[in-house]
Amino acid sequence: MTSAPGPDGTRTLDVGVGDGSLASADMVLNIGPQHPATHGVLRLRVVLDGERIISADPIVGYMHRGAEKLFEVRDYRQITVLANRHDWLSAFANELGVVLGVEAMLGMEVPERATWARTLLAELNRVLNHLMFLGSYPLELGAMTPIFYSFREREEIQAVMEEISGGRMHFMFNRVGGLKEDLPAGWLDRVAVAVAAVRARMPQLESLIVGNEILDGRTRGIGVLPAELACAYGVSGPIARASGVDMDLRRDAPYLSYGELFGEGGPGRVVTRTAGDSLARLEVLLEQTHVSLDLADACVERLRSLERGPINQRLPKVLKVPEGERYTSTEGPLGLNGYHLVSRGEKTPWRLKLRSASFNNVQVLRELLPGCLVADMVSVLGSMFFVVGDVDK
Repeated sequence: MTSAPGPDGTRTLDVGVGDGSLASADMVLNIGPQHPATHGVLRLRVVLDGERIISADPIVGYMHRGAEKLFEVRDYRQITVLANRHDWLSAFANELGVVLGVEAMLGMEVPERATWARTLLAELNRVLNHLMFLGSYPLELGAMTPIFYSFREREEIQAVMEEISGGRMHFMFNRVGGLKEDLPAGWLDRVAVAVAAVRARMPQLESLIVGNEILDGRTRGIGVLPAELACAYGVSGPIARASGVDMDLRRDAPYLSYGELFGEGGPGRVVTRTAGDSLARLEVLLEQTHVSLDLADACVERLRSLERGPINQRLPKVLKVPEGERYTSTEGPLGLNGYHLVSRGEKTPWRLKLRSASFNNVQVLRELLPGCLVADMVSVLGSMFFVVGDVDK
């Protein structure tokens, strides 16, 4: 762009055409760190070419509390408190990995009633987790009504979880050797009623989601994750199964009572899809909720048939784990939870490394978001079903 004086002394502007004077540049945009749109405090650094995302880098660590270092200065009773908080929607499932690992290193056999009760509580916790995302994901796409229905169903399950543990989020009901205390009188009946009520009303929630042409248009073919890429990044849980990765530790490496539940004639089954897009991830979550309700019913019936007996093992006043190491992995609601416990024979872990599902699930965003429109970013982001505390630990 140049300026030249005219005959009367005034100056005019000449705009160069085709000489790069009007060349555009890519825009670098920071999404977050903020709470409402991103399931927690996550930051995305995206590079845009107009409305199209060229690259995206998830930047984590804003909620880092150093849980793994805190494990090293807490005894084996206390670390359960820390372990159930990284994914606040899956507290009971998070406790399981720690206590199962410690029990295995101790060579401890847990009472059968405790094993079946743990399985029941883990599946009820899975339903709570999935219902949260089934309500919040449509909300992020502009649909307000589903979250009211999903929270109504959550409260049914939440009531029985709160009754048995006293907590709404951090249940702290697992103990090394079993559970904190026995099941309250009549509690199994109330669980059966709650599960039946949720199952009967789930079609109301589904009618708002399944076949919704706006939701379908915002999710079908958006954020496609190939199975090979999911495996390369260590993506697990419902997200991986929506891409055709047929893996579920409850069936493939059974723990608790899952060997029987996922065995021949059992109600357990692994839900998969092949499309790998945002819609497939939502469909897997919805169908898995029904499977977990079926598993909960089976656990209730089995617990009713068991004779009354101990719900835990007596522990010494000072609990020390023999020297050695062990990696324990469980199928959490969001994917694989792994706990690598290293003991030097003391009352505290020498090292307890946590492998959280959400960390790997978030990292793959750098592959999914490039090529998407900015408007589709929230659709992809919400369908990854992560909890930021589970990423940052």
